[in-house]
Amino acid sequence: MISKLPTLNPLDRRLNVLDGNGNKVLTKGKPARIKVAFTELREKPQRDCAIDTQLMFGEDVEVHAENNGWALVQAQRDRYVGWLEAKTLEYDYSPVTHLVSVPRTFLYPQADMKLPHKGMRSLGSGLVVVGEETRRGTDYKLLETGEAVIAKHIRPINEHESDYVAVAETLIRTPYLWAGTTAFGFDCSGLVKLAMFMCGQNVLRDSDMQAATIGEEIDAGESFENAQRGDLIFWRGHVGIAQGEGLLLHANGNSMDATSEPLLPAIERIAYLYEKPTGVRRV
Repeated sequence: MISKLPTLNPLDRRLNVLDGNGNKVLTKGKPARIKVAFTELREKPQRDCAIDTQLMFGEDVEVHAENNGWALVQAQRDRYVGWLEAKTLEYDYSPVTHLVSVPRTFLYPQADMKLPHKGMRSLGSGLVVVGEETRRGTDYKLLETGEAVIAKHIRPINEHESDYVAVAETLIRTPYLWAGTTAFGFDCSGLVKLAMFMCGQNVLRDSDMQAATIGEEIDAGESFENAQRGDLIFWRGHVGIAQGEGLLLHANGNSMDATSEPLLPAIERIAYLYEKPTGVRRV
């Protein structure tokens, strides 16, 4: 197949803090961290502006400006730049010690799962653990914020999964959400970003960025016979994960969730509206 993969613009506004003349701002911003389950990042500081992406609890950012309750930030995991509500940030915090390692988990007011939960956290959320407790045979980790979480649902921040496809497979049937990046809902590139993050890889956010930067481009063959498990298949504005055995795993607007389906029929269906794949990359 003929490659049509994009290249990365070094002054892309999604990856750079730019001044009024379109020049890159080189000064570092003020460190801060996301303190809510997840928050939305927008191109402009206004609620009626379309959402670009999401940041989740425990993610670090640099704050470059503030304007009427909004903050211009650059995320540290994927370098994304945009405006979010300033009330979702905290400036006084301890280093993250653990990450949520299951699709979703609950926070309890103390080490007791029978109590009403106080909130939820997505896979990949950063937590600060300060202690542990066992009650009725269940192990809990105690958090700096005062809550408790099931110990089996988190892992130390320096431990990683080894197979990002296996991580993505645990998220099948998660709802499709445009601009979503959490296990409560994500889009096609949000799924790739989240699954790879759990394997220690901080990849860029959007599908065009991923198509320009992840892994090595390969020739998958006219019928994608050379595609292997873990290869990323890119369309213009879409990305899917080759599962092997002729299957494709992707978050998509057709089923409105993360779905595993036969690769070649999916290619034909998508091509009807969005052309055929632009290229394939091996991670």
